[in-house]
Amino acid sequence: MKRYNFGYYFGEGFRSIFTHGLMSFVAVFMIVACLLIMGSFSLVALNLERELGNLERDNEFLAFVDESYTREQAMELQSRIEMVNNVSGVSFTTKEQAQEDYAAKYASDQNAALYSELPAEVFRDRYSVHMEDLSLIQETIDAVEAIEGIDGHQAAPEVAEGFVLVRNVATAVAMILIVLLLLISLFIIYNTIKLGTFTRREEIAIMKMCGATNGFVRGPFVFEGMILGLFGAVVAFFCQWGVYALIAQAIETGETFQLITVIPFGEIWPKVLGVFAGTGLVVGTGGSVMAIRKFLQV
Repeated sequence: MKRYNFGYYFGEGFRSIFTHGLMSFVAVFMIVACLLIMGSFSLVALNLERELGNLERDNEFLAFVDESYTREQAMELQSRIEMVNNVSGVSFTTKEQAQEDYAAKYASDQNAALYSELPAEVFRDRYSVHMEDLSLIQETIDAVEAIEGIDGHQAAPEVAEGFVLVRNVATAVAMILIVLLLLISLFIIYNTIKLGTFTRREEIAIMKMCGATNGFVRGPFVFEGMILGLFGAVVAFFCQWGVYALIAQAIETGETFQLITVIPFGEIWPKVLGVFAGTGLVVGTGGSVMAIRKFLQV
């Protein structure tokens, strides 16, 4: 028997795409649509994750120094605070600087003169403490307050917990959508390839009766699914690039979302292309294997 190689499978699979023109177009279109939806939600989750990460890094709480401590004693506490677990950064502010900052903050307020006239003694030396993991804010506050010389703090743990909750919910929703859309894509390619194999069921039966192996019969269909999956992935990638660029430009030029920073597509395109190509291969190959399996039972 003549021995066929991968070139034969590729050629037959490529020819089948044009033979089943409309069905092939539908398969590619649905792969593109599902990848676009999946990719869009994933990119939104990725940008939200970075944005919340930036908020976490910017979030801080104030640890006040005991009023009986001298300036030198107060500044010596910094090294001890930096040794606390989950502390990523510490900065010291004198009570005089705190007074100036407070007055500047309300410079346009009608009571600015009152604020600026407050004596420095009303304010206290303090440390701004930044954290690595916002979910551990309460444990970090307790550990810092346990240091001798720290007397009181100012923090908003409920805000920190809100950040963590939003991040966790966004990640969970994105993962659920990705799984659902992946299953939908697999189902669509399965039915598309199944329609193609149904029209050739008699041809497959004759090949089987002539002694063709399952691998020989399955090969062209598997390559057909792989080609459809990869082609759909490439088209979806460029569509995703265009949509992402338009949305990023709208956010950057708009006034409503000035505080939002969008990740440049140039930083993430290799990962997006890799995920799209991998998903396209899995969906195309998996759908083809499942679709042809029934018709090999002759």
